[in-house]
Amino acid sequence: MNARLTDLLYYGSWLASIAIGLGLALSSTRIATVGIALFILLPTLRVLLMLLVFLRERDYRFTAVAALVLAIILLGLALGMRPVAVPT
Repeated sequence: MNARLTDLLYYGSWLASIAIGLGLALSSTRIATVGIALFILLPTLRVLLMLLVFLRERDYRFTAVAALVLAIILLGLALGMRPVAVPT
């Protein structure tokens, strides 16, 4: 599990950094935005990977904890994306 998690964080951070650097060098905000989105997505992917590894190892206590953390992240994402009514 450690190697997979390390690889995800290592290569994910490099990919995001390269995307941001390339976006800045080319004056392309779209590419830089992809890099920023990758940095935001990495912790969520880490929790998902941990959930899958714990499930595969049949460690149901940590599987439940990882599932709860992932559910909280997704709930926060869903609540954060809903439209907000602006009073006029």
